[in-house]
Amino acid sequence: MPEHVRTDLADWTATELLTAYRSKEVSPVEATTAALDRISKFNPEFNAFCLVDAESALRQARESEQRWRAGTPVGKLDGVPSSIKDLLLTKGWPTLRGSKLIDADAAWNEDAPVTARMREAGAVLLGKTTTPEFGWKGVTDNPLTGNTGNPWDSTKTSGGSSGGSAVAPALGMGPLSVGTDGGGSVRIPAAFSGVVGIKPTYGAVPVYPPSPFGTLSHAGPMTKTVADNALLLDVLSGFDSRDWSAMPRPALSYTSVLDKGVKDLRIGYCRGSGLADVDPEVAAASARAVEVLRALGARVDDVDVSFPDAQWAYHVLWFSGAAKVVDGYPRERLNEIDPNLLEIAEEGRSYSARNYVDANAVRASLGMAMGSFHERYDLLATPSVPIPAFEIGEEVPVGSGMKRWTDWTPFSYPFNLTQQPAISVPCGLTSTGLPIGLQLVAARHEDALLMQAANAYALAEPFGLPPVVTAG
Repeated sequence: MPEHVRTDLADWTATELLTAYRSKEVSPVEATTAALDRISKFNPEFNAFCLVDAESALRQARESEQRWRAGTPVGKLDGVPSSIKDLLLTKGWPTLRGSKLIDADAAWNEDAPVTARMREAGAVLLGKTTTPEFGWKGVTDNPLTGNTGNPWDSTKTSGGSSGGSAVAPALGMGPLSVGTDGGGSVRIPAAFSGVVGIKPTYGAVPVYPPSPFGTLSHAGPMTKTVADNALLLDVLSGFDSRDWSAMPRPALSYTSVLDKGVKDLRIGYCRGSGLADVDPEVAAASARAVEVLRALGARVDDVDVSFPDAQWAYHVLWFSGAAKVVDGYPRERLNEIDPNLLEIAEEGRSYSARNYVDANAVRASLGMAMGSFHERYDLLATPSVPIPAFEIGEEVPVGSGMKRWTDWTPFSYPFNLTQQPAISVPCGLTSTGLPIGLQLVAARHEDALLMQAANAYALAEPFGLPPVVTAG
């Protein structure tokens, strides 16, 4: 048993908890109580949760405990404390999307596919995690619930838009969470917060209702470990008739490939020179991580990757989606919306149908380029984000001269355009103690290969807990 699991149940992984439930060493009630205690302790400072339902969580945990005692767990997550980003529907709880414009007292009678799959698998749902308004940007703050702080330094951003879903597992507020990723929104906060996050191949995890941002938006697991990530992705993947683009359940379990290693995998490592100015500490940590993969048997080459017009094409598609969101609400209430969201929505309205078609043509060309790349390489490796976490409450680093969050995320949104699977794993800390992430990208439908490679790296280079946790 790992040393850290003897100190506080809140720091156990889902995999460890399930093993302990089987042996009756630990009960779901104990694990849920530990997670709720962490929420009570840390949520006032870090703001990972916008809704916590302790009464419901403990009721679910007691029901799970009875099933484990009877030897009849209902699914792969039975009794595991979990959370869901507040963009995804949860029956009985409001989904406010970080906005003052949504009526909390409306009828909330439907689960999103991911919520339904987690309930079916027996997960204990603790509550909803924070998001920027309608998930529009790569940091997490909104007019309704404020800023979400980085678990390694609360004065820095957690990243976004799935900031709460990154902070929750990092701080022991339940080992499993589900985020969404329309331009890096799982991978950015995973990198900044020191957890694992995957954006699966588009359609692997069904989404309903359809995102206003269209086929850029994915849903995916956020966890402390790759093993937990694979476990949750096993549950979330598969067909749901409400999503017209949902794929069938994969033939292989993601957990079944975790021990296959990286021997002879072909990896192209992009240092980022053609895409971004990479912070020296981020560059050094990424390079060290790639050398670990090489030492494990992968064949690694330095490669140059560029994405001409990717930001323009992404802005056309993303900002048009923002216009669709904003146009769904009364004009007299628009002063209650994040002003920067209003700004990109206005830009989105300026785009023509021809612009939209041209943006999709760029998207197709990027997809073809990456298809050609993957004929030569199994995986692409990059820094997840070229910079460490910066000041909380800012869309871009102060004094950087940048305007939009897409200016500092050149490694993430291109793969929403191409719909490829991409995962971020922690690969080090800056000199000031902020996490750094390594991104691995695979060809479409090769999600299992990502899990295989990410787990090989993570087992070779274990990553620790935030200081506020280890300090007790």
